[in-house]
Amino acid sequence: MNVNMKGFVLLVLGIGLLHTASAVTHSLNYFYTASSEIPNFPEFVALSMVDGVQTVYYDSNSQRAVPKQDWMNKATETLPRYWETVTESFMGNQPNFKANIDIAKQRFNQSGGVHISQRMYGCEWNDETGATGGYFQDGYDGEDFLALDLKTKTWIAPKPQAVITKYKLDSDTAQNEYLKNYFTQECIEWLKKYLDYGKSTLMRTVRPSVSLLQKTPSSPVTCHATGFYPSGVMVFWQKERQDHHEDVEHGETLQNDDGTFQKSTHLTVTPEEWKKTQYQCVVQVTGIKEDIITVLTESEIKTNWNATNFVPIIGGVVALLVIVAVVVGVVIWKKKSKKGFVPASTSDTDSENSGRAAQQI
Repeated sequence: MNVNMKGFVLLVLGIGLLHTASAVTHSLNYFYTASSEIPNFPEFVALSMVDGVQTVYYDSNSQRAVPKQDWMNKATETLPRYWETVTESFMGNQPNFKANIDIAKQRFNQSGGVHISQRMYGCEWNDETGATGGYFQDGYDGEDFLALDLKTKTWIAPKPQAVITKYKLDSDTAQNEYLKNYFTQECIEWLKKYLDYGKSTLMRTVRPSVSLLQKTPSSPVTCHATGFYPSGVMVFWQKERQDHHEDVEHGETLQNDDGTFQKSTHLTVTPEEWKKTQYQCVVQVTGIKEDIITVLTESEIKTNWNATNFVPIIGGVVALLVIVAVVVGVVIWKKKSKKGFVPASTSDTDSENSGRAAQQI
């Protein structure tokens, strides 16, 4: 990834600090990115993800939509010209994304240089409570630009430059009503279909490997959980079996190259303190009932000051950044047939497009 691109990467994955690993919550998300003047990077990229697993990928260089999971490919075998139709849709929408960057540059009084227009939208469903939710967000150059408030069915413009678009979209009450219906019903229906198609992968549970790591005797002690699936996890420290938050730093949940996840939590404590007081790392993973507990003792710590006992932390950070960098776009769907949706224009260009940009099965 070009160094200029990194400044605009919008990290959208993370986890809160509440107890219990959240997420019997499943998600279906679409990410679109339009860019200008980034060497060796496509001007337009689109992808979809189910429960954090990439399912479809398209970019303007290859001009071809491809499945990223075997189960996604098999699920579409019975649909004639499925991938050709999806490809045609993405190709048809590329001009709109390019036009939106040009309009945004005018509104922000910008000339040339690197610019990124982003769109991400999707829905989520909790398979225990039945609760659903949805979102639609636009970003420009790494900052919020426009968002849909599903409760009021109106648009939020964090930037003055987006107000003109807000008024335009607010006036289309039929479109906004449709979008609320899409996020709370249609999108959920497709999410459930995808979960069924990929259940052997998406609904599996993999127990993590947990290690206590330390660079030097005076460094923080890291509790590192890796290789777990799904991504819903809590990694936290306890002192004398009570939750301990002082001098604790929580890392992001990151994806490994094999599709599993990793997460670390760091505890700053002196050897004198943890040798006389019991500290333990607790890992809770969605789908695994029992907590995974590792007591902080000298024998449990793996270090790099003792080379024979060193275990490096290796993650799929680069792969994750590539996925997250592809966060954007400009496509929302109107139902056209049982096989897909037609994008409803939400761009400033008023251009019409009858192609399908992320056809659902």
